[in-house]
Formats: sequence, structure tokens, C-alpha cells
Amino acid sequence: MTDQINETDAIELATELTIAWLANPNTRTTAAEVPAFLDKMYSSVQSLVGGSQSPSAEDAEQTDYTPAVTVRKSLADPDYIISLVDGKKYKTLRRHLATKGMTPDEYRRRYGLKAEYPMVAANYSEARRAMARQIGLGSTTKKGTKAATSGTAKRKGEPKAE
Repeated sequence: MTDQINETDAIELATELTIAWLANPNTRTTAAEVPAFLDKMYSSVQSLVGGSQSPSAEDAEQTDYTPAVTVRKSLADPDYIISLVDGKKYKTLRRHLATKGMTPDEYRRRYGLKAEYPMVAANYSEARRAMARQIGLGSTTKKGTKAATSGTAKRKGEPKAE
């Protein structure tokens, strides 16, 4: 009984949508196109009402992505990483992946990569590490506090010892 109700609702909804489409003054159509549109509208509504898979669910099922290059080639040069999505060279993949709507974890899952797969080129990472060490990041003592606590710093107004 519920199948008949769902089918009747689907027919009525498809008919109403087709009437609304025809009522639009911007729609230019011939009489021959109306039955095809009604049939397409009915099948779309029936799939939504009947609970069958929608197109977005079919896209989610598709997990077989072909990488643009091999994983070995993507890491071959320490100056850059080649994206498996589009085959272009990047120093870091995070911003590139964000523009594609992916996180690094999604990227790794999509192409079956290990958790250790880098998102930053080796030489770029080393250059950033060296720069951070040079300015004192990561050290337990700061450059300014070491001189102030040792007592050798001169204070303003103290006479020079001769």
C-alpha cells in the first residue's frame, strides 16, 4: 500500500515540477520535449522518494582515483613534492589540497598513502628548520634572558669600573 502512495506522490510531484518548469517565461520548449522532461523528472523524484541511491551517493562510492604520477616519482626530488591530484610541483601540499577541498588525511586515504607521507618538501623543511633555530625557536633559554640573568649586563647610570 505504501508503494502505491509513494508512486502517486512521485507522479504528482513530477507533474507539479513540470508545470512549474513550463510556466517559467524563460523556458523555450516544444511540445515534443515535454514528455521527455516529465519522464526524467519522474525518474528523479522516484529515486528520491523510493530511497534508491542519489548521484551524490554514487560519487561517494567511487574511491578508485588514478594518481597523476607514481608515489615514488612524487617524492623523487627533495626540492619539491609532485601532487598526485594534478601532477604539479609544490614545496608544501597543504594549501594546494585546501583549494581542492581535501585535508592531508583525506589525500593520504584517497591514494592509499602511509601516514608518514610528507606534506612538505625535504629541502624546504630543512631550510625552515635552520631559520627557526637561527632565531632561537625551540631553545629553552632565550638570547635576551641569558645576558640579563648572568649579572654581567650593565645598568643605566652605573659608573664605569676602571
